[in-house]
Amino acid sequence: MSEDQLSALTEKILACEACHLKDSRTKIVPGIYGPVNGLCFIGEAPGYYEDKQGVPFIGRSGQLLDNMLADIGMKREEDISILNIIKCRPTTDEGKNRTPTESELRFCGERWLYKQLSILSPRLIVTIGGIPLKFFIPSAAVTKYVKKAFDTDLGIKLYVSYHPAYILRNYNLMEEYSEHFKDIKNLYDKLLNEQGIDQPKKQVLGSHSEQKSLTDFFG
Repeated sequence: MSEDQLSALTEKILACEACHLKDSRTKIVPGIYGPVNGLCFIGEAPGYYEDKQGVPFIGRSGQLLDNMLADIGMKREEDISILNIIKCRPTTDEGKNRTPTESELRFCGERWLYKQLSILSPRLIVTIGGIPLKFFIPSAAVTKYVKKAFDTDLGIKLYVSYHPAYILRNYNLMEEYSEHFKDIKNLYDKLLNEQGIDQPKKQVLGSHSEQKSLTDFFG
């Protein structure tokens, strides 16, 4: 049932023309769905490469994220979901990436992200950078909240981490970043054990590099 619900919701996302971001996008980026009751990483918005391919976190940041996940024995889609708050790339007048506005975040997040989370029902959310953190906890700052876990109004535990792009600019934080993922795995396992949930896992046909269309994301 959840896969049917996600498929129907994703079709609506792919047809969305509800705001001005439709005018500058190449592709909508709904996200990658892992198992229900699983682990969900949330970023702010697609960038240049994501906009071209319709897949979240596929540039250098995505490669680093995949490497960190591999270190804790996890893979995108098979073990985790990856979503952005905003599904279309925000750009400047010159066509460069820009930070989404608060109204853009609220509009798209409330229209689509909350519905995705409702279906996926993750046990743990990991915010990737400052903007997703502020979306859930408006008064929070990454520098003060990083490497900590909080309860949200959604009833889902939230863990605060850096954006991989920030780590790529600050290699001195790589060891700390690695510790984040160990913490995430330990916290996730603890939450599953406390709630009596077996380790969710999704059967996936083909590797990420072989995925050519959104239908492949559903396994």
